[in-house]
Amino acid sequence: MKWERKKSDTFEDRRGMSGGGKALIGGGLIGIVVLLLNMFGGETGQTIGNIIEQTQGSQTQTEGTTKTRELSEEEKELGDFSEAVFTYNNETWDKIFSENNIQYEQPGMVLFDDGVNTACGSATSASGPFYCPGDKKVYMDLRFFEELKSRFGAKGGDFAIAYVISHEVGHHIQTLLGTSAKVRQLQANKSQTEANRLSVCLELQADFYAGVWAHYNKNLLQEGDIEEALSAANAVGDDAIQSKMQGQVNQESFTHGSSEQRMEWFMKGYKTGDIKQGDTFSALLK
Repeated sequence: MKWERKKSDTFEDRRGMSGGGKALIGGGLIGIVVLLLNMFGGETGQTIGNIIEQTQGSQTQTEGTTKTRELSEEEKELGDFSEAVFTYNNETWDKIFSENNIQYEQPGMVLFDDGVNTACGSATSASGPFYCPGDKKVYMDLRFFEELKSRFGAKGGDFAIAYVISHEVGHHIQTLLGTSAKVRQLQANKSQTEANRLSVCLELQADFYAGVWAHYNKNLLQEGDIEEALSAANAVGDDAIQSKMQGQVNQESFTHGSSEQRMEWFMKGYKTGDIKQGDTFSALLK
């Protein structure tokens, strides 16, 4: 990915600082599935991924800011890249919202080590990247991407990071448009299987929005970037994770979508660049 350094007033780098939580609350791209498999043997239901949205009324705890270590040059470079991708996302969505006569509100983004306190509660690195609607911030421990490569077989590369950040910003778009709130309301009156299907639709739409962002930023792409995004999407499919973690696949417990679905919806967003074609709910809940 070709990129220039871009700064954001809503970006925070808390890596190398003390503080953070220890609770196993997530809602991220992959961590929540791994947590559920490890903790509950694959039993999902409403999932912790929805709990993080349901607890959005809680207050943010004070975050420690004591510096405990210096970041390496590689860490600094990844931090600069993440901030740039986050800023590119905000610029793109501000443009898309303006084209549709909607006011865009920028989210925040926090890089952290080990644990972090949020308006949705405390989370550890095991949660994976996630978006908290309570404070409208994306949270990410960048060491997640090493696990994505070593444990789940993704190619890695900088555009895998760009895909994940864009996916989490996609959840912010869903919050602004009222989609997330509507899904939570619908899930309250559904069976566990039906609630899971709604979660899948929500996650696949976030993948679609990540593809839309890539469409609007084709000038930044280099050869192999889309393949890196697709490799990451493939690695975090529910079927791929369940197969690797427990040796079998239970489609009724899917909360994020299969590898094929995740790649398909990302590519649909990338090819069309049209947010009106991202209705995963009508497409999947037939």
